[in-house]
Amino acid sequence: MHIPDGYLGPATSGIFYAIMLPIWAAASRIVKKTLSAKQVPLLAIGASFTFLIMMFNIPIPGGSTGHAVGGVLVAILLGPWAACIAVTVSLVIQALLFGDGGITAIGANSFNMAFIMPFTGYFIYKVISAKAGLKSLRRTIAAGIAGYAGLNLAALFTAVEFGLQPLLHKTGQGQALYCPYGLNVAIPVMALEHLLLFGFIEGIITALVVRFLQQHSPGLLEGKRDIL
Repeated sequence: MHIPDGYLGPATSGIFYAIMLPIWAAASRIVKKTLSAKQVPLLAIGASFTFLIMMFNIPIPGGSTGHAVGGVLVAILLGPWAACIAVTVSLVIQALLFGDGGITAIGANSFNMAFIMPFTGYFIYKVISAKAGLKSLRRTIAAGIAGYAGLNLAALFTAVEFGLQPLLHKTGQGQALYCPYGLNVAIPVMALEHLLLFGFIEGIITALVVRFLQQHSPGLLEGKRDIL
């Protein structure tokens, strides 16, 4: 799901940086206010976990990759704003040190994986697990569904960003300047890979970790964190 350099036009890349700058600022402010001192190491562990799990990626035809992210899991444990910071840190390190995802695309990649995914996944988890006990199986199921849905929504946004490039950036002769694949190609390719494979990996990992914590450290699942 990492977008490399050269697949988004400068205007598109700039728009996503402009979108993410206030989101990053809000995340920093809210996390400083809501995260306790004993939870800070968990945030570091969450960032490390997302970094590690995203390194196991498989190339997808069209210029992107498929992989699990872990963003919804971090959101469930520490809240979506903390997850936004954790995934962003991972994406920046991957882009700068490993060339995994473009530097110009950090804004877009962060929007998809550090914003859309943890916030939508967190909302889905909270709705499905509402009023469920800490050790309820419904929480495990909710985590799995949230992980699956969050990853697929992030993949859909990525596909749309790819698919719009031939419409937004082309030569006078109609040749695409950046990503050459339109919506009719980008959406099916990204959707199928994530709906049929990577989404299930994300959902299973999220559910298994939540189940483990329910049995061994349920206190990590009980904190109520405001989104705003």
